Amino acid sequence: MTELISVAVITILAVISPGADFAMITRNSYLYGRRAGILAAFGIASGILVHVTYTILGIGILIDHSPNILLAIKIAGAIYLIYIGYKTITSKTKISVDINSTKNASKTTFRTGFLTNLLNPKSTLFIVSTFTQIVLPSTNISLQIGYGIFMSLMHLIWFTGVAIFFSYHKLRTAMLEKQTTLNRIIGITLIILGISLGVIPVTS
Repeated sequence: MTELISVAVITILAVISPGADFAMITRNSYLYGRRAGILAAFGIASGILVHVTYTILGIGILIDHSPNILLAIKIAGAIYLIYIGYKTITSKTKISVDINSTKNASKTTFRTGFLTNLLNPKSTLFIVSTFTQIVLPSTNISLQIGYGIFMSLMHLIWFTGVAIFFSYHKLRTAMLEKQTTLNRIIGITLIILGISLGVIPVTS
């Protein structure tokens, strides 16, 4: 019971803490609409399942004790966030408030959410640390899988809520009217997050 409570509390705190995933959902939701934001949320939740899978399979232990692997993930994640931030800032395309007009753009948002989470070393450390430091080795594998599904669902629920909020018609209309400024703010935020991932040591 103590283990279950610990996993639940840590997961909730990790999910609601602002970071690259939140910035990405905000960006996709206000630019491309609710469908795009929710697809990005599914992408993030899928990324969590990948982290859980390799951790349960034992690769997470290797990552936990291999600075080089963590460094590679950190660099890849930093480059990806900086790239997305740069593309957001330099975008010259004006998005209209008609959600249907951005249906094609929303098809790529699942991939964007997935890669943002998959390449985020903080997500890697969150999953690996939880399973190596809180979940006991004797814990039944089915329960470990249950923990992983819970983590993924919490990310999906939270970021779906964020997507619904930022795609609310009136709010989205107001944000799209200021999209050039907002693109710069979100883009700069993503670049700062990317730089911070690249320069701040990642320790387990």
